[in-house]
Amino acid sequence: MPWEKSFDEDVVLEKAMRVFWRKGYDAASMANLIEETGINKGSLYNTFGGKQALFVKTLLKYDLENRSAMLASLEALDNPRQAVSQFFDNIVNSTVADEERKGCFLFNTVLDCGSYDAETNAIVANGLREIEGFFRRSIEVGQMRGEINKELNPESKAKAMLGLALSIRVLGRGAYTDSALKTLANEAKQLIM
Repeated sequence: MPWEKSFDEDVVLEKAMRVFWRKGYDAASMANLIEETGINKGSLYNTFGGKQALFVKTLLKYDLENRSAMLASLEALDNPRQAVSQFFDNIVNSTVADEERKGCFLFNTVLDCGSYDAETNAIVANGLREIEGFFRRSIEVGQMRGEINKELNPESKAKAMLGLALSIRVLGRGAYTDSALKTLANEAKQLIM
């Protein structure tokens, strides 16, 4: 008789994602994952293929539901300057609202990127490229419309904004006050004024 799952894979992924997000890949033990998800080790391996495969699936889930969804909603805005401003407001607000101050799962993974496999590194690199691309496209559209200074270099400003976004999320894990994070976000917004 075939094995029948008695759990919702998406719920398990959500719970496992919280473990990896809080602890990081290396510090998240199988015992942590089993306890948090409520399923046994065999079910975890049979369904997700082990810790590394589970981590990749949780990172993809986070990337799709958070980064991709946020960028899509921002790119739908008619005003590129407003889209960039809203991006920084969103990351400050989500950082400040998170009582655990976990930061961004994608950005946290960047900090440990050297210890990951090629698939994880590719997911992280793609996420960073997409965020940088959002900034670059916003600047280029704003320049074409005459809303953003045409003298600005979209490529270098996009890289600077990505660096500031990463800084806000990392420093927001506890090193900076809420007002300091807002100051960083305001500085990022000024890059395209």
